[in-house]
Amino acid sequence: MQPLGTKISLHIAMVFTMAMFFLGCQDTYKRVGEEKQIEVFPQGVAQNFELTYTETTEELESEDAGISRVIAVLKSPISEDYDNMIFKYRTFPNGLEVEYFDKDNKKSTITADYGIIYSNTNVIELKGNVVIETHDGKKLEAPQLYWDRKDDWIFTQEKFTYTNPEDGTIMDGEGMDFNRDFSFFNAHRTFGLMTIKEEES
Repeated sequence: MQPLGTKISLHIAMVFTMAMFFLGCQDTYKRVGEEKQIEVFPQGVAQNFELTYTETTEELESEDAGISRVIAVLKSPISEDYDNMIFKYRTFPNGLEVEYFDKDNKKSTITADYGIIYSNTNVIELKGNVVIETHDGKKLEAPQLYWDRKDDWIFTQEKFTYTNPEDGTIMDGEGMDFNRDFSFFNAHRTFGLMTIKEEES
């Protein structure tokens, strides 16, 4: 039988050995150079952000005055500006709403949980509960959309639901592209209920 002091010494030695083992497993390596993760901070943060896009009805010279019209209004609780990066962008982490107007000043809206505008390419990426509602009641719902502002073209590879009250159709599909007023609509794959009106002769 071992004396009590020997048992206590053995237990202390085991605890000390285990502590050394766990301390030796910690990552204390300091990363530098290319290994170090670059922290990115916005150059500016705006709360209750609102941006109005306008265009003139005719081309103007430097000293001319002319009439302009509102083509879109973008609203968001927070906007983070990363235009200080090589590939410039602006994020809307708490969601956004875009109201856009056609030539007859009829309003349509786009809402999403998250948005990012890529300044160099003029592309807007929308994520999370993306809903487009046009002035005539058409509605598109998708988890993600891209809007090319330069070509006025919207597209996605995700699943979507498109509701058209004019002809009473509800179309579910996956992948599509269309222009802003839905006058051209190309669904890549469709499924679900769709009714087609026949023209009377």
